[in-house]
Amino acid sequence: VQLQASGGGLVQAGGSLRLSCAASGNIFVRNRMGWYRQAPGKERESVAMITSGGSINLRESVRGRFAISTDSAKNTLYLEMNNLKPEDTAVYYCYARQLGLEYWGQGTQVTVSS
Repeated sequence: VQLQASGGGLVQAGGSLRLSCAASGNIFVRNRMGWYRQAPGKERESVAMITSGGSINLRESVRGRFAISTDSAKNTLYLEMNNLKPEDTAVYYCYARQLGLEYWGQGTQVTVSS
């Protein structure tokens, strides 16, 4: 399984971005997928997770602004980010766990200017 993240960029505070994570292989069965982020000098943190059963967990600081979804027909995971804030600036990584194995995408930079 390989994960390819895209969609990052530079946006002003209050703006929106949609991250995509294209997956090779049949990763959308009995899985847990999501997004992590890592800001400079900080530890990587979970942002949003979704299971194949449809359960969603969002980091408290992004609730009401971010949404996670999947399109199994396109083998793609999404992170819709609205009302972005400077503190959302980080490298965002897509993640998948299936049958005890973990997979990571290469990361995409999101920069929010004030």
